[in-house]
Amino acid sequence: MAERWDKADRTRLLERMLTIRRFEEAVDRLFHEQAFFAHYHLYIGQEATGVAVMEALGPDDRLATHHRNHGHVIARGSDPSLALAEILGRDTGLNHGCAGTLHMSDPDLGFISTSAIVGGSISLATGAGFALKQADGDAVAVGLFGDGALEEGVSFESLNMAALYSLPVVYVCENNSPGALGSAGGGFPTSVSAVKDLTDIPRTFGIPVETVDGRRFDEVHELAARAVDHCRRREGPYFIHAVTDRWAGSQPLWPEMTTGETEIARAYDEAAIEGEHADWFRDHDPVLIYARELLASGDLSRDELAELDARVTARIAEASEFALAGSPPAPESVNDYVFA
Repeated sequence: MAERWDKADRTRLLERMLTIRRFEEAVDRLFHEQAFFAHYHLYIGQEATGVAVMEALGPDDRLATHHRNHGHVIARGSDPSLALAEILGRDTGLNHGCAGTLHMSDPDLGFISTSAIVGGSISLATGAGFALKQADGDAVAVGLFGDGALEEGVSFESLNMAALYSLPVVYVCENNSPGALGSAGGGFPTSVSAVKDLTDIPRTFGIPVETVDGRRFDEVHELAARAVDHCRRREGPYFIHAVTDRWAGSQPLWPEMTTGETEIARAYDEAAIEGEHADWFRDHDPVLIYARELLASGDLSRDELAELDARVTARIAEASEFALAGSPPAPESVNDYVFA
């Protein structure tokens, strides 16, 4: 699939990845400036997977995501200004300041929900799959979640139902803790799963499953497009296991910008790659990896890359100003968006 991208396409895709990166850096900066107070998770290190999956979808497809949701919303095309205002709890936000960071979504772009409950997005996407199968058309549902979600009972129930009823659901597991699942396999000490290979779980239900390098846009997109096409043909669910790298700043409580804000020159200047996190910059950062690919192919020059980054940085600065200028929801609006 990679050969179909021209220079404009690839530049646009890198711009989307950079937008997510600069957005997340702004979120962290605003938190430390006490612009908002909330537990939050950043999508740094997983940008290639999110952008690739969203690029494979159509406007009528439905999505359910989870607590690491900022990147998915931006990758789908949401306005960064509205998204940042939502995280800051402003009434100018995507959800009028009622959702905040952990529940932010964009219904206009097909997001049915953002669930902060681990595994919640799997069941919600499965429900959407039921609805879409009953409707005319070929729309699909997508559930995005992390590796820990596969330790939840609802995940087993949902995968079983999707297989049993041949639902058009693409399950996307972004595994940023390779090897961490399965205490029996010497994995992460908080794991409560006896499974050593998490792909055994969907495979048990007869669901097609493929593993892909989540750092590589082209590889993820090729698989995502194939999975979506499988579901559009109503051939049942599909499971994508995207192996990403856990960003060094991802901590159990609050993120820490241990790698510093991204220096785009590291995409071409080896001398800029140094220090404790040199390995991350060189081999694991998906934004820098994709930028290097565009430089190597001649799709971008160093000057064009710098101009692109400057444009994205300015856009996120404007988004920050917009978000900070907003007001919290008025007290009298407390029941405006309540179902019952």
